[in-house]
Amino acid sequence: MRFTKMHGAGNDYVYVDCISAPPPENPEQLARAIADRHFGVGGDGLILIHPSLVADARMQMFNADGSEAEMCGNGIRCVAKYVYDHDLARKESLAIETACGTLQLELEVADGRAERVRVDMGRPILNAADIPTTLAGERVVDHELQIGDHRFQVTCVSMGNPHCVIFVDEASDDLVLGVGPQIEHDARFPNRVNVEFVEVVSPTEVRQRTWERGSGETLACGTGACAVCVAGVLSGRTERQILNHLRGGDLLLQWHENDHVFMTGPAAEVFSGDWPD
Repeated sequence: MRFTKMHGAGNDYVYVDCISAPPPENPEQLARAIADRHFGVGGDGLILIHPSLVADARMQMFNADGSEAEMCGNGIRCVAKYVYDHDLARKESLAIETACGTLQLELEVADGRAERVRVDMGRPILNAADIPTTLAGERVVDHELQIGDHRFQVTCVSMGNPHCVIFVDEASDDLVLGVGPQIEHDARFPNRVNVEFVEVVSPTEVRQRTWERGSGETLACGTGACAVCVAGVLSGRTERQILNHLRGGDLLLQWHENDHVFMTGPAAEVFSGDWPD
């Protein structure tokens, strides 16, 4: 099986072209094996690029633990780059089908290769039951959440997948690696949850670390960065356009007046290889 390793701001996945070749029979098992950083290729998970009846391609993603996820903001930028660079659809405006709908992407191309991608991530989901979370209220904005000895003010947003955004003075290892997994598996998040710990630098600039559902800490989380943009506005901490510094690179986010969130960031191909069947 031919694969390609790609990353968006350090959020790395193994990509398989299922348009040119048949899809793997057991993608959940494959995701666990191929994403292993010691015995496999290594990555935050597996992304399959399928043909689509309604878009230029369809993206299907699996976390490193084999669980299937709805969406990945960094991953979809890499899908767009792969589709363009490998001549599956040689267009600078692409539509990619995902488990949470079809998204529109604009490519920045240099020397015949896509380097940066702007994604219309759609409208944020703010209704608590639809995120989902059982925390009280129709919207969860600066809601108190106690985890062990820690007490946080959290804002919950879905960008097709669930996020719990926490603004902190310092996004420390103790919080990200210690408390992050506890929140991911907390019963108040029925489908588990991605957890963002965010430092506000200014009303237009933040730093983010993410404990990602099913993968642990990742160097970047695109949907999480979008959720942070929305949470910052809802809680009065940031403006509608921000620069987000993640551990693997920077993303530009805008919560537009039309209620859509736009994300712009890099996409890079690392290498290709063959995985034994």
